[in-house]
Formats: sequence, C-alpha cells, structure tokens
Amino acid sequence: MIINAIELSNFRNYELLNLKLDKGTNIFFGDNAQGKTNILEAAYLSATTKSHRGSKDRELIKFKNDEAHIRTNLTKKDIPYRIDIHLKKNHSKGIALNQIPIKKASELYGIINMVFFSPEDLNIIKNGPAARRRFIDGELSQLDKIYMSNLSKYNKILMQRNRLLKEISFNPQLKDTLEIWDMQLVNCGNEIIKRREKFVKNLGQILSEIHKNISGGKEKLEIFYEADVNSDQFESKLLNNQIKDLKFMQTSVGPHRDDISFEINGIDVRKYGSQGQQRTVALSLKLAEIKLVEETVNDTPILLLDDVLSELDSNRQNYLLNSISNIQTLITCTGVEEFVRNRFEINKIFKVSNGTVEELENLKFE
Repeated sequence: MIINAIELSNFRNYELLNLKLDKGTNIFFGDNAQGKTNILEAAYLSATTKSHRGSKDRELIKFKNDEAHIRTNLTKKDIPYRIDIHLKKNHSKGIALNQIPIKKASELYGIINMVFFSPEDLNIIKNGPAARRRFIDGELSQLDKIYMSNLSKYNKILMQRNRLLKEISFNPQLKDTLEIWDMQLVNCGNEIIKRREKFVKNLGQILSEIHKNISGGKEKLEIFYEADVNSDQFESKLLNNQIKDLKFMQTSVGPHRDDISFEINGIDVRKYGSQGQQRTVALSLKLAEIKLVEETVNDTPILLLDDVLSELDSNRQNYLLNSISNIQTLITCTGVEEFVRNRFEINKIFKVSNGTVEELENLKFE
C-alpha cells in the first residue's frame, strides 16, 4: 500500500499543505518544533482516526480556527482510495471513505496499515504495562476488526461496572445488578484474552528470528503473554474479588491488567536488561510488527519513523534501514547531511520550516 498524497488545511501549524509522496523513502528534515511530526501525525490519523500522541480533536486544529481537514489519497493493491477527515472544535469529527461518509471510525480501520516508531517506543520495554497493552491493542485493531469491536465493548462495560461499584457504596441495593455487568465483561474479555494470546504467539516466532540476526546470534529473545487472568478462570476470579472491588470501587481483574514480558537467555529484560538490550528488543518488536502485517494482509504497511534514528547507534540504524528498503517510509530528522551521505537510497527529501514544506532536488553534500 502506498500513500500518494496528503492535503492539510488548518491542521496543527499548517494553514495549507499539498504533499505528494514517493512510494519509497521520504525524508522530512528541519529544526525542532517546525511541523515535521505533524505530517506523520496526519498520516497516522488517516489510518486510525486517532492521534498517536493522544491529542484531542480540538488540539489538532490550527490556532484561531474552528475546523481542520485531512485528505489522504492512497493505492492499495492497485485500488485507489481517498480518505477525508473533517476535524471540528466543538463537534465530533466527520470521516468519509471515497467521498462516502462513514458512521463508525471502525469502518476505516484496515484500509491503511501503519507502523509508527518514535523515540518513546524505545522505552516500551522498561515502561509500565499500559504501554505494552497499547502496542498490542494498536496493532490488533488495525489487523482485526472483531478484536477492535470487542475491545471497544470491553472498555465501555468496564467503565460502567466501575461506575456501578461507586454507586453501590451509596446505594447497596444496586449490588443485585452487578451480575449483569459481570457476565458481559467476562464474555467480551475472554475473546480479547484468546486473541491476544494468539497474537503474541505469532509475533514471538518472528521477533525471535529478527533479534537473533541483530545480536549476531549471541542472544535468544522470547516474548510471553502475561494474562492477568486466564479465560477459563475469569468468571470465578471476578466473583472471588467482588468484596475487594466493592471496597476499592474498581475492577481488579481482567485483560485491562494484562502485560507482556521479554526474556533474553532466560532473563527478564524489563527488570534486568541493559538500556542497549531494551532498545534492541524495542527495535526488534517494531520490525516484527512490520513482518506480521505483511504476512497477515499480504501487503506491506507504511512505516513512520519520527526522529528515531538519532536515538539508535550506527549498527541498529543500519539494520533498521536495510530492513525497510521495500516499503514506503516517512522519516523525520533534524540533521540530514550524514544521513544522505552514508545511508540508503532516498527518493524524496523535504525541508520543513515553520509550517512550510519545500521539496528539494539533487541534494548533495561534499
């Protein structure tokens, strides 16, 4: 799949931008806070309807404006698509696929598969479980609409159950209604647990081989799904924890507390791995994500690299760049001279400055 063009209107610091991309490597360089990441954010939003930074719609609209537009033209397996997103300060966003409005954001998922790699992702191993759950949910939601639907339902049920737990402290008679929410939570949660288990198993097979190559065969990496509760025990554990849940007014068991662990030669990388090992695992994880998408949808995803190369040493840089030569990539960076001189083929290069983007031709450095 290829993004051919992105048009922005009053998005972030862009008043108007019409950007034509190459099917290969596209580099955006310039000083910090000029708008490089905003381009990647717009592309990601076109695929997922959400900002990778977790920003609200009104925060994406250029200052002193009430609306913003993103239009993305792409080709997937020789079929053209057009995605329009209309952001509104005081209303929910409007989304159209091939100029036909869609009611649910979930209808857009899977049209574009994207892998986003930022410096924050390098800390996914040492950060808390929430970051690793977001990784699983983000990728599975792009690959599996049923999973995304179950996850959305689960989160809504969880929120309702937690609200009920608080209300029971004021009105104990409401306790009789808790069973209704428990059954819904278990039914939906069990589907999430089973799908996550399968995903981690498939990912692990790819991840282990990639990490072996990066480490020169010196390290064996394994990934494990740490379910907070097994699907066959969820219902009983939820019941057993009811007194605790009522006391603390929140649901204490379920897939919303899941985690994944990584072991190198049997040692937990989250706790005992060096920074270098943690970063190598994070890099392996992203490359495995790309490979998994290719195998699942029989197409290449689009890769967004947000100023991540400067955070990697030369060996990891080279391995990453050599691994992505066959997919469309959007890269942001501050300094470009060494990158252009020493790295792989660059198809288009853009200079970004204060909300303007200039395509450069025949860029050479002595």
